[in-house]
Amino acid sequence: MKYLHTMVRINNIEESLDFYCNKLGLKEIRRMENEKGKYTLIFLAAENSDNKTGLLELTYNWDEEKYTGGRNFGHIAYSVKNIYEVCDRLMKNGVTINRPPRDGHMAFVRSPDGISIEILQEGESLPEQEPWKSMQNSGIW
Repeated sequence: MKYLHTMVRINNIEESLDFYCNKLGLKEIRRMENEKGKYTLIFLAAENSDNKTGLLELTYNWDEEKYTGGRNFGHIAYSVKNIYEVCDRLMKNGVTINRPPRDGHMAFVRSPDGISIEILQEGESLPEQEPWKSMQNSGIW
């Protein structure tokens, strides 16, 4: 058995792609529209992905529906080479860091659809540093 992808339902394709691709750094690798089923699937991959496994599948249902707790799940996790640089880039792009990387190891942000994204430092934690060390949590994750 091998992990293939995680699916999250989205309400707005452009807003979600801006977050996942332009801000978080994922890349779109394929898109599929199903007119009969009235949905669009967009598969995203991380930079070091083989583009076949570990994908994020964004599902946009053409019929309007608001997704709440019963249709959500815990979180999606990605490892990064430098958590401070990634969090800084996200903040500069208007993303709220809900749980700052105070420990140099873990942070959380939320997508436009309220999906929690965990960001983990690859390997050992980075040394604690400001402004992260003193930054308070914001909202929920």
